[in-house]
This record gives sequence, C-alpha cells and structure tokens, in this order.
Amino acid sequence: MTTAHEVRAYPFSEPDRLTLDPTYARLRTQEPLSRVQFPLGEPAWLATRYHDVRTVLADPRFSRALAKTRDQPRTHPDEHLDDGLVGMDAPDHARLRKLVARAFTGRRVELMRADTERIVEGLADTMVEQGGPFEMVENFAIPVPVTVISEMLGVPAADRPQLRGWSEAMVSTTALPWEEMERNAKELFAYIGTLVAERRRNPTEDLLGALVKTRDEDGDRLSEEELVMHVTGGLLITGTETTASQIPNFLYALLSHRDQWELLCAHPELVPRAVEELVRWIPLNYSAMFARYALEDVQFGDVTVKAGEPVLGSVASANRDPEIFEDPDRLDLTREHNPHIGFGHGPHHCLGAQLARMELQSVLSTLITRFPTLDFADGEDGVIWKQGMLVRGPKKLRVVW
Repeated sequence: MTTAHEVRAYPFSEPDRLTLDPTYARLRTQEPLSRVQFPLGEPAWLATRYHDVRTVLADPRFSRALAKTRDQPRTHPDEHLDDGLVGMDAPDHARLRKLVARAFTGRRVELMRADTERIVEGLADTMVEQGGPFEMVENFAIPVPVTVISEMLGVPAADRPQLRGWSEAMVSTTALPWEEMERNAKELFAYIGTLVAERRRNPTEDLLGALVKTRDEDGDRLSEEELVMHVTGGLLITGTETTASQIPNFLYALLSHRDQWELLCAHPELVPRAVEELVRWIPLNYSAMFARYALEDVQFGDVTVKAGEPVLGSVASANRDPEIFEDPDRLDLTREHNPHIGFGHGPHHCLGAQLARMELQSVLSTLITRFPTLDFADGEDGVIWKQGMLVRGPKKLRVVW
C-alpha cells in the first residue's frame, strides 16, 4: 500500500493514445492531494479533484511567478524558457493580459468566423480533389490554426511552414535534444523580432501591427521583450499547437466512438456542445504543468500545503471527476452540464479559448456535412501518435470516405 505522503514518480506513465492513466481515478478517491516527483525539480503536491484543481489555478494564495526563483518540477532543464503570461502574477499579469486580450474578444473572433470557414472549406476541397486515403494531420489539422493565426498576425505565407516547425519544437519534451529546442526557440524569437521591426518601419492594420502601435504609443505598458514574448508564446505557439493537436484528437475520439460520430452527423446543431465535451474528455496534456507555489499555508481537506511548496493541478483529472460529471469517462455529445476546465480557470484561463472554439466548430461542421461516411483508412491501430511532446495527438491519421 502507498502511504499518504509517499512520493510517486510523475508522469505516472507514458501517454497511451487518449487514455487517461487510471492512477488519477484512484487518487481522486484515496489521496486527492498526493506527492509526486517529475524527472527534474523539487517534489510537488498533485491535486486531482475538480474543486481542488480550480483552487490551485485561481486562488491568489498560489503564485506562478515564484516558480522562476525555484527548482520547479519539469521534464527538461529550464523547460519553459520563458512562461510569458503563464509565469506572471498580478498586477503585471493583469496589465499585459488586458492588452493581449483585445485580440480575442468574442466580437473579433466572430468576425473571423467567415474567413476561418473559407480556410476549412478550401482544405475540404483539397480532400475531395485528392481523394482517399487522405492524411489529416499535415494536410488539414495543421494548416487550419497556422493559417488563421498567421493571417491575424500578418505572417507571410512563405514563412508559415518554418513557423510551424519552430512552434512544434518549443512544445517538445523528449522528441528533440534540449540544445535543438533552445536553438529553435531563439530562432523563433529572433524571427518575431524582425516582424516587429518591420511593422515599426511600415505600420499595418493586422494584429501584430496593432500591438506594435500600442507598444510604441504607450511604451511603459508593453516592453519590446514583452511584446516579442507574448506574440511568440501567447499567440503563435498557443494558437497553433493545441488546436493543431485537437483537430486529429477530435477525429480519433469520434471515429473510435462511431455512435457519437453518427449522432453528430444526424444532428449538426450539437456541434458547439460536442466541442465542449471533446475538450473535457480528451486529456490533451500528458501531465499536469506549471506548478503554483503556496504563498501561505493552504488547507486541502486533511492535508496542509505549507508556504513555499509547489502544487500541480491536473486539469485532465478534474475533468473526469464523478462528483461534477455524471459517468465522466463516457464521451457523451449530448451532455448538458459541462463546466469543464479544459481551457484553464482563473486569471490564466486560455486567452484564445474563443478562437479555438470557433476553429474547432468550423472544422467539425464542415467534416460532418461533407464527409458523413468518414472513417479510419487503416483502423484505429493505424494511427501514428506523436512522441515526446507536451500535448497528445496523432502524428499521422489517414481517413477514407
């Protein structure tokens, strides 16, 4: 038997498709706050219950900024290079988030829906022209968010393939040597710096041009370093890698739950609800990330997290908590009560959540309308999964229709 404070190696196992390690379910029942040890960094507490995870993510008694001064839990040396907004506390976090959030208002995202649908429909046309088997990751899933965010920022079309390579390298855990990851990060930051300089010489109306204008007119609100950092991490990487992974994840989940795919094809009005359920059900990150440090003693049931101790909140586990979600391990596109935290919670709630929702809705709507007979070309076992990445997802997923 495991004692209450025995330190477990973490992550508990290597990612297996979209399967959530059963250890989380046992911990929610037997030891909701447990001790874990990443390959690097100091031991940490791991919260697995929904309400506890929300507390860790939102309670001001926990700090992300303090992690910069500590040997924070991680899988790589200096894993997060610079966490950007994710690594800040109030008031700096609120100051910068307010500025960057202007790019992702509900109104602005809705104005982008028609262009996004045009991009998705164009990719669907390519599917029809090429015929099956059709590889969905490189030829469909990646181009959607890369094109959308690149058009928002005004990134030249010729630079977008390289942009994708840099982005993927920066979310690697073991797929690339650390030195190569660091090189890619420096190249990406340098590239964004050149775009910023170009916008300063030749102002534009795109999002990057607007951010440069704001920075130059009110320099104390956004430094040059902050501008490049947030465009790189907060917009480009976050805006491409997660959605590019979720599109094939959604497809895999639906095609391996055929009844849910057919339900969605028969009832396209369920698409918005389906997106929320898939975000809840899919454990996108293969482990909890971004430890928060207690600024004072905080009580979780019969466990006291002492001031200065790090705590990780498992969003994937929280989204399977049976105290909140009925039959939580079942994928149910008709689920009505779904207060998932798949886009985070609290001050660090995902800035691009509305954009991601809109992109994913557009993709599902197009695929179920134009390809209702879509299926795996090589069966479920023919899907090739990414290895050594911070986010799960197929590397290759071929389909027929």
